[in-house]
Amino acid sequence: MKAQDQYLKFVRWEEADRLYVGYCPDLFPWGGVCHGRTEEKAYSQLCGLVADEVEELQQAGKELPPPSTRPMREAVPA
Repeated sequence: MKAQDQYLKFVRWEEADRLYVGYCPDLFPWGGVCHGRTEEKAYSQLCGLVADEVEELQQAGKELPPPSTRPMREAVPA
């Protein structure tokens, strides 16, 4: 598994922008980081941005943030 694979990445339609927007909350907590006219384009861009961010952090000798955002299907009922 590549280091970037541990982070949740998702794309959703944003009506205000009329585009798909890509998110990775653990690495980019401020919101959407890319746009695309299709889900595939937005997700491809998002994967590239996540890989670049992980590589930059590793090259700078910085610790990667812990992956804390999980999909709902992994939620454990109380």
